[in-house]
Amino acid sequence: MIMKRSTTYGNKKNGKKKYIWICVSVLIILAAAIMVFMYWKQNNLNIQHSEPSPTEVVEDENAKSDDTSKTEEMNPPANEETTDINGQQEKVDEFQEQPEKQPITNNGYIEGQPLPTEPTYVDGVLIANKKYPLPSTFAPGESKEARKAFEQMAADARNAGFELVAFSTYRSYEYQDTLYHNYVNRDGQENADRYSARPGYSEHQTGLAFDIGEKGKEDLWLTEEFGETEAGKWLVENANKYGFILRYPRGKEAITGYMYESWHFRYLGVDLASKVKQANVTLEEYLGIQ
Repeated sequence: MIMKRSTTYGNKKNGKKKYIWICVSVLIILAAAIMVFMYWKQNNLNIQHSEPSPTEVVEDENAKSDDTSKTEEMNPPANEETTDINGQQEKVDEFQEQPEKQPITNNGYIEGQPLPTEPTYVDGVLIANKKYPLPSTFAPGESKEARKAFEQMAADARNAGFELVAFSTYRSYEYQDTLYHNYVNRDGQENADRYSARPGYSEHQTGLAFDIGEKGKEDLWLTEEFGETEAGKWLVENANKYGFILRYPRGKEAITGYMYESWHFRYLGVDLASKVKQANVTLEEYLGIQ
């Protein structure tokens, strides 16, 4: 009896240990599986974070392309520099041969250019334009010679049926300063520079410029339409006979710096005015200046 009881007890004890080991093994396997799963999940997340999205790839490629383009613009390939020997390369050489930079211009003006202490004469002709200003102290008043010539022209125009009026002639530096800045305040500097001279740059300061219109048609003064009237046509055709030229003709803005002004005439004297008219050029072109 004692031995049977002992054997049964031993069998039960062994079965219990076996059960415990099975449970422990299962737990170990589960723990290992969980660890493997967690490792796999974390590794997938890392891969996803390390790989850019399709949008990011496109943006990155575009950025690289832009960087490459900028690099090529800054440092062009050697073979492109030498392909056009007679073209772009010569321009580069010409630029390198000029150590002094060209002045920055704005609507024909040389920015930062100081006013001179003396007026400029070219072949004996007094010049006042966007490249050749006058001293602020230059104040000759209206030219008596030009006034006399205009009065003779006005008398002959009257006989032809037109009453011409010189409604603006000499202007002082100070008056032009006020006038110009009024236009700038109204239309902006870029527009004002096309039809009004900056102080010191106006032909009216020479006393030789006459703005001419027809009496009774004041609404056409300072307009292009005046040039289409019979009086305006007569003036353009005959002004040189009295020493005047149309100073700012149509289509010459790039040369004179000013828009077409059918009313603005400059006194040069009969001989020179006739030569300029016959040549059908501007004063700048005739004298070979800018």
